[in-house]
Amino acid sequence: MAVLRASLLPPQPLPSSSSSSTPQSQRLPSGSITAAALSRTSPHPPPLKTGCRGSAKKILLAGRGRLPCLPTKQEVVAVGGAEEERYLAREAGWGVRRMGRIGEEMRRVALVQAEAFHVPVALFNDFFFDFFKAEVLAALIYKLRNSPPDRYACLVAEEADEPSQSQAPFEKIIGVVDCTVQDEGDILRNLQGVQEYFYVSGIAVLPSYRRRKVGTALLKACEVLALEWRQRFMALRAYEDDSSARGLYAKAGYRVVSRDPGWVTWVGRRRRVLMVKELPVHDAQIQQQ
Repeated sequence: MAVLRASLLPPQPLPSSSSSSTPQSQRLPSGSITAAALSRTSPHPPPLKTGCRGSAKKILLAGRGRLPCLPTKQEVVAVGGAEEERYLAREAGWGVRRMGRIGEEMRRVALVQAEAFHVPVALFNDFFFDFFKAEVLAALIYKLRNSPPDRYACLVAEEADEPSQSQAPFEKIIGVVDCTVQDEGDILRNLQGVQEYFYVSGIAVLPSYRRRKVGTALLKACEVLALEWRQRFMALRAYEDDSSARGLYAKAGYRVVSRDPGWVTWVGRRRRVLMVKELPVHDAQIQQQ
């Protein structure tokens, strides 16, 4: 599957994780969306603790090339507890859930996105890859700490039908997507009757798992979450010349509503398209926000 190589969200707007097996009777058929995911309200996870000891100077700014102290296993729990272990969506054997606020899972997410978005260089590629991965991790921690639980979420895809007993739980993560509620004017002018929208970005799948419907599963889970957050429109950007990615989004119900101006190619940038999907959210539901 082609990967949407949009820029990762900048800083604006990690101990072993445990897995719990789902009883066979509770498993849903492939391609289904959980009803519980649509009905429950958004969880309010506890703030991410640093796990640092001693002086506050140990919390280092990512902008200086170093990461903040990461949490220990005793200090963090998975977002939402047992309720959040349920998959938002399932497709072709893949399950998509919220990322746990656990060190290994966060590092794994950073690895998957770095693999997708890092541009190889001729010299010192390994060094620049590690640096880029550290930046991705720092941005992820920042967003988790500074975003309300119904404004930002990181979703992860993993094998749901036959989990491998030889892998650590976090090693099963093979796909990632960021979900953010935004109000950017350039996008809002293409939407009617709303003041914000659900933005999908950072879609990444490990190379060996592409073209196996992982992206489809991630998009379905995004839609479940957008409905849960009572958002009418979903939006994402794709490169105009990436026919594979655009085909995936079109099949999921997205349509092109605008394009970058032609002059962006003059400065060496690839032209992007804005794609939007309207969700079946009733007016009465939106007014209840």
